[in-house]
Amino acid sequence: MKILIVGAGRVGTSVAENLVSEHNDITVIDPDPSRLTDLQERFDLRVVIGDGAQLSALKRAAAEDADMLVACAASDATNLVACKIARQLFNIPRRIARIRSPEIPQMPELLGEDGFCVDALISPENSVTAYMQKLVEFPEALQVVDMAQGLVSVVTMRVSLGSSMANHPLKDLRAMNPDVNARVVDIMRLGRAVTISPETIVRPGDDLLLITDTAHAHEAVHQMNQARQQVRRVMIAGGGNIGARVATALANKGYNVRVIEQSLERCEHLATTLPENTLVLHGNGTDEGLLERENIEEMDTWMALTSEDEDNIMSSLLAKRLGARRVIALINRQAYGELMQGSHIDIAVSPSQATMSELLRYVRRGDIVAAHRLRGGLAEVLELVAHGDKKSSKVIGKRVHALTLPKGVSVGAVVRGQEIFITDTDIVIEPDDHVIIFVPRREQVAQVEKLFQVSASFF
Repeated sequence: MKILIVGAGRVGTSVAENLVSEHNDITVIDPDPSRLTDLQERFDLRVVIGDGAQLSALKRAAAEDADMLVACAASDATNLVACKIARQLFNIPRRIARIRSPEIPQMPELLGEDGFCVDALISPENSVTAYMQKLVEFPEALQVVDMAQGLVSVVTMRVSLGSSMANHPLKDLRAMNPDVNARVVDIMRLGRAVTISPETIVRPGDDLLLITDTAHAHEAVHQMNQARQQVRRVMIAGGGNIGARVATALANKGYNVRVIEQSLERCEHLATTLPENTLVLHGNGTDEGLLERENIEEMDTWMALTSEDEDNIMSSLLAKRLGARRVIALINRQAYGELMQGSHIDIAVSPSQATMSELLRYVRRGDIVAAHRLRGGLAEVLELVAHGDKKSSKVIGKRVHALTLPKGVSVGAVVRGQEIFITDTDIVIEPDDHVIIFVPRREQVAQVEKLFQVSASFF
């Protein structure tokens, strides 16, 4: 796929890095030559110096041959204009814009064919906010994503020593709690994948990927990790766009939220815009005295959400040492995140991975409703729609256990309307079913997509 990326900032760079690794033909447009030089030295892609909202720059980038435009410059205006030019002058089939303003998504008339011709919006701030909120709601989880419009939850978690499933085979999961509709599709033990079968023994310390009916999610997670404690108090370091959005979302859910912000001017703004049950503190998250005065040891969750990785790492390590029960740090650099995850920092969140989950459904071939990166981007979970009939489709009319899937790939759930089938592998796939599939290696995604493609005879 030929993809144009407008903007070589933090978001544009992460998008380019992820899409290049999937053998796409990438061209990046940015006015800053130094950024483009750095990109070209690191990745196999083309670069064009210029403004992505200018006709001349898009011409030099061969926009007329592009299959997709991803506009993720720092300016919303640049991204919107780039999409409009891409559609009206170059007829690029798919156009995606990164938008920071919370107002624009509420005005769909601006985005359609009569407006800026935007097919889809991505917002790293919104993605990270939703991700953080889920981590607070599931204090035992390492990662939580929703599928099938929220009917199904995909949870990554670590098995605790006191878990009722510890040292039991997977086949006992349903017997121990027959009312919970859940299934384990992946186990990582000491950094290596474990072959899954009904006889596989679950060990304390295993990282499980659990697919569950959202209505049963808390009970299913608790069955694997009995360290559940209700979260009430959350302290956030960083009152920028992401910090403010996370604070607002959690405060509106009834959590007791405190925000530490270094800029006095920003503090004054937050004090007037955040919900009344949010306390805004002027200071630095690495200030040991401030954390002690604010009783950090009583905090259920600490979140470091500034724009600086080093500050987030240091403040999180300090908060953990001073007694915060669980610490979560926003870390942009993948190497830092992999280094810190699971150490004294419980969870390292990558904004680029959250953004890529938004983008993947548009990059993937076939009717993919949702796609989320797992295991730090090495694996994926896909939600595909089954189309066609028994003659034109390789999946319709077949039972789940009879599907020819690549090694390690498994069907986690089938959603039919409001019905959810997770543990029933005898279910027959019907047209318009939403099938949720775990793919342990990203290079297997193309095979799964091909399996769900409809033959030309159907049309």
